[in-house]
Amino acid sequence: GRREVIVKAHKGETIKAERGFYVVAGHNPGVHGAILTEALSSRFAVQVKVSTDYDLARSLGIDSRAITAARNLTTRQANGEIGWAPQLGELLAFAKITTILGLDAALANLAGVAPAEDRDVVAATLARTFGKTVTPLALGRQI
Repeated sequence: GRREVIVKAHKGETIKAERGFYVVAGHNPGVHGAILTEALSSRFAVQVKVSTDYDLARSLGIDSRAITAARNLTTRQANGEIGWAPQLGELLAFAKITTILGLDAALANLAGVAPAEDRDVVAATLARTFGKTVTPLALGRQI
């Protein structure tokens, strides 16, 4: 019913909303497997887009070249040229992988986490920005 939710995973417990109750949720639109239908989305009265804070990325010590590449890809995404650009999570992972496995592995991983349809553009952008060949991580033949 309205103003209640049944939590099947917790003995079928029914939780009733008190006055002033409000649902806050987050999701990643456009991410494969993370579909929020328009019908469900329309039930959320307030919708806020949160984008990557590149100044924060810089203050966290992310390589400025990775930030430059991410900004470039974000612009291309906004222009409808591609569907994906690295966000802060991917940039943080890039920094950790650079520290642990080195720059080449971090670049290959960043290119590899891009959706297949954008992978070539991401790899080319990283290659141009870093001045080196970037091949997405893969198993199989030696690369």
